[in-house]
Amino acid sequence: MRIAILSDSHDHIPNLRSAVTYCNAYNVNMLIHCGDLISPFMLEELAAFGGAVHLIYGNNAGDQHLISRACGTRFPAITHHGVLGAVEAAGRRLAFTHYPELAMGLASRDAFDVVCCGHNHRYQVRQVGSTLLINPGELLGKDEQPGFCILECPALDVERVEVGAPIPPA
Repeated sequence: MRIAILSDSHDHIPNLRSAVTYCNAYNVNMLIHCGDLISPFMLEELAAFGGAVHLIYGNNAGDQHLISRACGTRFPAITHHGVLGAVEAAGRRLAFTHYPELAMGLASRDAFDVVCCGHNHRYQVRQVGSTLLINPGELLGKDEQPGFCILECPALDVERVEVGAPIPPA
């Protein structure tokens, strides 16, 4: 199972659209967005993904009322988890929050196989005890090359995909 991990898209439609297009082309089964999607109009871009989408708020939550109301109703494949999400996929337990400090706390409990976060716009993958901690970096492209991660489950292999970089042949 392939899971895309995104964060900090900050209303950048072209980069989110590119990430979703990549995920649809390369057999990604699930997409997790770790916050700072911002505006409700970005849900339409997420809804173009061909699988389940899981979303949380970040510190730039946008219109929380419209976002939470549209998820699961207007966009039935998008589940909104509030500020902390958890799912099980391919026998692995995954949690996601926006803040790296909270992610570190979750990871140190060894209650999850993978914990994902965003917020600081810096790509990082590290092992914390028996938990893999993933920050996919920013999709916005303000401070670093925009990108996201693909997590292979159950092996827990992580690949960073840069948006705007040439897409490899299938």
